[in-house]
Order: sequence, then C-alpha cells, then structure tokens
Amino acid sequence: MSNKIGSNKISKALQWSTISEITSRLIAPITNIVLARLLTPDAFGLVATVTMVVTFAEVFTDAGFQKYIVQHEFEDDVDLDISTNVAFWTNLFFSLFIYTVIAVFANPISTLVGSEGEGKSIIVACMAIPIVAFSSIQMARFRRSFDFRSLFFARLVTSVTPILVTIPLAIALKNHWALIIGTLVSELVNAIVLSAMSQWKPTFTYSLEKLREMLSFSLWSMFEQISIWLTGNLDIFIVGKMLNDYYLGLYKTSMTVVNGYMRIITAATTPVLFSALSRCQSNDTEFRMTFFKFQRLVSVLIMPMGIGLFLYRDLVTYILLGSQWTEASGFIGLWALTSSITIIFGHYNSEAYRSKGKPKLSLLAQIIHLVFLIAVLLVVAPLGFKILYIGRSLARIQLIMTGLVIMWVIFRISTWSIIKNVYPAVVSALLMGVLSYGLQMISFNTIWRIITIFICATFYIVILMCFRSIRTEILALPIIKKVVAFVSGKKKSQTLS
Repeated sequence: MSNKIGSNKISKALQWSTISEITSRLIAPITNIVLARLLTPDAFGLVATVTMVVTFAEVFTDAGFQKYIVQHEFEDDVDLDISTNVAFWTNLFFSLFIYTVIAVFANPISTLVGSEGEGKSIIVACMAIPIVAFSSIQMARFRRSFDFRSLFFARLVTSVTPILVTIPLAIALKNHWALIIGTLVSELVNAIVLSAMSQWKPTFTYSLEKLREMLSFSLWSMFEQISIWLTGNLDIFIVGKMLNDYYLGLYKTSMTVVNGYMRIITAATTPVLFSALSRCQSNDTEFRMTFFKFQRLVSVLIMPMGIGLFLYRDLVTYILLGSQWTEASGFIGLWALTSSITIIFGHYNSEAYRSKGKPKLSLLAQIIHLVFLIAVLLVVAPLGFKILYIGRSLARIQLIMTGLVIMWVIFRISTWSIIKNVYPAVVSALLMGVLSYGLQMISFNTIWRIITIFICATFYIVILMCFRSIRTEILALPIIKKVVAFVSGKKKSQTLS
C-alpha cells in the first residue's frame, strides 16, 4: 500500500468512522431521554448487571480473532478466506457453548451479579452472544479493507432500531424487557445488514493447523480484553462494597457521562488506527508517521474537550444531569481532564502493540495498572467520595507512564517525541483554559458562561491555526477540501454572474 493510496484510504475511513460515531451519539441521547421517562431506574440497573455478564462472555467468544483478521499479513486472498472461516466457526461454536453454560447456571449467576431471581432475563439477554459472534468476523473484514462506509450504514440502521423497537416496547411493557428485547433486535439487525453487504460468505471449511497459528495471537488478545474488562468493572464492585448506593450512583454516572462524549473521538479513530498500523507494521518509518498523525489529530479534538469540561464542570453537570447531581461535578471535571491526557498519551499505545503482533505488551500494561488500581481503591474508597474520585482519576497517570516506557523500550518512540508531536494542541488548549478562567470570573451568570464557551472555542481555533504543521494537516483533510472547493466555486459563480 503506497503512501498516497494509504493516506486516501485512511482519510476516507476516518471520515466515515467519525460520521458513524457522531450520528449514533446524537441518536442515543434522544432514545435515552424518552426511555428514562417511560421506565424506572430499577429497570436500567437490572439491565446494567445483565449487560456486565454479556460483555464478559463476549470476551471469550471473540477470543481475539477479530483483531487477528485485521492485524495479520496473509499470503494471499485464499489464506485470508481460510483464516476468516476458521475464526467464524470457532467464534460461533464457543459462543453457543458459553451461552449453554450461562443458560444452565443462569440463576446462580443472577445472584452473583446482584440480580437474584432474574435468571430468565440473563438467559434472554445472553442470546446476543452468538449473534455478536456471527457479525464480529464480518466486521473485521470491513475494517481490514478500510470499508468504514459500509460499517457506517450498518451502525446507522442499528442506532435507529431502538427508536422503532425499544421505545414502543417500553410504552407497552413498562419494564426491563423492553431494553433487553430492543438490544437483541439491534444486534440481530446489525448481523443481517453486515452479512448482506459483505462480499465474504462463510463456507464449511476448517483447518486445525490454521487455528493453532491464530491462537498464538488471539489468546493473548483475549487475556488482554479480560484485563480491560476487569479494569472497567472491578472498581464498581469495590466502591459498591465500601460506599452506599447513592455514592456508587454518582461514581458510575460521572464516568459514564464523560466516557460517552470522549468515545465520540476514540471509537471513531481507534479501529481506523489499528487497521492502518497493521497494514504498515513492517515499515517502521511509515508506522511512526501514521501513529503520530493520528495522535496529533486526536490531541486537537480531545485536549480542549478535557480542559473545557473541567473548567465548566458545574455548568455541564447542571445541564446534563440536573441540580440533584451537584456533588458529581468535581468528579466529572477531573475525570474529563485526566481522560483527555490518558487518551492522548496512553490510549493508542495498545493499538501499536497489537498491530505489531505483540498483544502481550498490552496485557502486561493492563495487569500492572489493575494491581495498582486495586491498591489505590482499597486505600482511598473508605476516606470518602471526594478522596475516592481524586485517587481514581490520578491513578491513570501510572498507566500512562507504563505505556510511555514500553513505547520507548520496544518501539524507540520517546516521550519527548510524543510531547513535541502534540504540543500545538496542548499549548492552544492551555491558553484557552486561562482565557476561560478569566472570563468566568467576570460573572457566574449561566447565559454569560455559555457565551464564553463560544468565545473560548473561537480563540482555541485561532491559536491552533497559528501552528503551520497543524494548519497544513487540517486544510488537507478531505472534508475541509470539499468545503473550501464548494465556497470557492460559489464565489466564482457569483463573480461571473
């Protein structure tokens, strides 16, 4: 893949992936606002515990095969098709096996996750496991070929499904079954759409030799996903044991609000970055250039989001959650700030490890962080909610430092080169933060603070465009080129007329 062709493919893939995430994130809040008024919090709480079981089981059913299909360099299309078939049938078999185990032990599992007597809910919800296993390999083929346009249409249809299915069911049933059935239908629609659009179709071919070859990568990737799942869920268990339901609610909701907005950027860029790095894994120069380009682009978007949410944490909390959530504002602000730093300096490192066929490195980094995180939580959780969220947020610095060390030792990408790569966004965002703080001191009026957000956003863009390297890259983006061409054409036509 030449640099020119590769750059065009990556730009188009990133464009479609971003549109997909923005569209789904715009539709989801509308659905949630309606559902929140139709269903009780108990229904959402029950579905949350059931979803935890589903996501944990899906880690095992995928076994890292999706990432293998995207990352591996195959000899030819025949080799790719054989590996895809092996991944597909292995995924499907294990998903059916795990679903059977869950169905048999549904009642004990429901008690374990704190939803005693809801075994039937778990049985029905976990039907999503084989459905997801069916579609995940199809998705891998699209990502490998940078066909994020097709994934956009599949995501769009899936995003609309809750409006057409879940909301009517919530009106009729008024319980958690509306959410469970709606999710199942969404996954089923996604699988059908992906299968219909995919040029690859599964055939009854299998190779045990190929399976052994794939497992050397896939098993380590699966262990890494388990560690990530533990990092994202174990703190909920610890906090739930040491604090009451009220503070657990503040804790979970604060993280969910921030992560939801940050995922607009990370979910749009991560799969594209992994596909891009995988295709240039044997060319170290192109590998570094691609990694730095993505990191620089993300820093331009994420850094002002983090600083902005931190400085306007009270206003954001009031608008999104209401006055009864005031105590969560401190956590929302600090979690947003540390999230932006973590995403820029640590989030994409694991994609570099995996794209080079080294998922063990990501697993090592996650295990070290998990041990550190458990120790921090056990110390700070008994000291109160404020100490808890400060400790939990700052604990992410350890994950960043571990990642930076690994990037230098294994890939010879120094911390200083990473800092130089993103300093335009960091400097611009910090200057914006200083301006924001000064403007907010003038008045605490809500209307004035909203006005200052637009002032600061404009100031940030102006400062950022003063850096030639960033200005050149932004103006080179396909969507910016189209806008410039459209405006230029319109002006030219007006001049001629």
